[in-house]
Amino acid sequence: MTTQLTNVQVRDIEALVHPYTPLHRVREIGPLVLDRGKGVYVYDTQGKEYIEGMSGLWCAGLGFSDEEMVEAGTEQLKRLPYYHLFGAKGYEVAIELAEKLKEIAPVPISKVLYSSSGSEANDTQIKLAWYYNNALGRPDKKKIISRVKGYHGVTVMSASLTGLPNNHIDFDLPVPRVLHADCPHHYRFGLEGETEEAFVARLAANLRALIEKEGPETIAAFIAEPIMGAGGVIVPPEGYFAAIQPIFEEHDILMIGDEVITGFGRTGEWFGSTAVGYKPHTISVAKQLTASYAPLSAVMLPQFMVDALESESAKIGVFGHGYTYGGHPLGCALGVKAIEIYQKRDILGRVRGLAPLFAARIAKLAEHPLIGDVRVKGLVGGVELVADKKTKRPFDPKQGVGAKIVGFLQARGAILRAIGDTIALCPPMVISEAELNELFDRLEKALDDGEAMVTKDGLRG
Repeated sequence: MTTQLTNVQVRDIEALVHPYTPLHRVREIGPLVLDRGKGVYVYDTQGKEYIEGMSGLWCAGLGFSDEEMVEAGTEQLKRLPYYHLFGAKGYEVAIELAEKLKEIAPVPISKVLYSSSGSEANDTQIKLAWYYNNALGRPDKKKIISRVKGYHGVTVMSASLTGLPNNHIDFDLPVPRVLHADCPHHYRFGLEGETEEAFVARLAANLRALIEKEGPETIAAFIAEPIMGAGGVIVPPEGYFAAIQPIFEEHDILMIGDEVITGFGRTGEWFGSTAVGYKPHTISVAKQLTASYAPLSAVMLPQFMVDALESESAKIGVFGHGYTYGGHPLGCALGVKAIEIYQKRDILGRVRGLAPLFAARIAKLAEHPLIGDVRVKGLVGGVELVADKKTKRPFDPKQGVGAKIVGFLQARGAILRAIGDTIALCPPMVISEAELNELFDRLEKALDDGEAMVTKDGLRG
């Protein structure tokens, strides 16, 4: 508990509403006010150094203060600091980035539609799915299937797609037309004695039953993260997407790939869809699109959807969608440079090279008394805290064990994120082996701090 706040912390409390924060406790715990960053480290206003083990919010894949990125942004600000793409206007960096996205896309892509955030991109995806079906004369085909524990953003529609209660409670969400299918988390939702293969078969059967109950003629699209991020770093069982994809194909249901977290090398592939065998029709990207050096997102569209957009525009007279900052020149310039860096520095190869060490260190954590399950793919992972390893019994959420352990870790000079009682890891892809080992060393010590706390306070009861 913070007993004496610095002047800048007090000013922060008086000025800001902090997202995804227990607002009633900010004055008690005190905000961490950061001043600068370099490489995989960030520094607070007191000069203390922290390993940023979450790449900010899953996004700073190239770390902080990369000189090439800073130079690219500076040059674009000097050349054309702002313009827009409305009314058939354009500029070179927006075109160049779209071409690069088409080149590296995991499925055939025809055109790119920009926005500013992952939430906006996924919100746009749903508008386009509805627009597409109207263009085809299917006005009733409008429901969207998401999944329990899926995360797709915080706009009214994208938060409705998100399958997490805290994104719905007292926001009057979800809105109609949104359905939530099963979460592909075998550890938590598998039946006793049920193999992963049987679990996948059951989820596929449940999905088919849901579609038949609602009526396939009423369902427009399915949206999925290849790996569920904010739902707890949930890596689907082998064969999951292969089992469910034919169901959507059979019923002419669009498949949307939410690559906001998993895009641009995080899994060791350009896109997480490739890593898990998912072949979506459309793709949302953001975060590592610009290595987080500026806000930018994009929806990547196949030709058949572009054709529908053009035909409906001809009927109405205009395509009535777009954002003031969608395709902002600064974001596009940084996106072009980020992809160039990913390619020339072989970031995918770097992730693949670090992945065995990352996986080994996470696997070791499974031995800790507090850890019930571990998940990992490439350079993203999660460790799930439990009160009882044998029964998988979780801690009471009100105890905030995950948040307390992340607090212990912060005191030891590293930043990770507690998603309930799952601790997520998503370090910058430029992290070295020594830095990665140091991050895990500090996490192990923080878990020991947590075990001492749990034992002392009797939180397992």
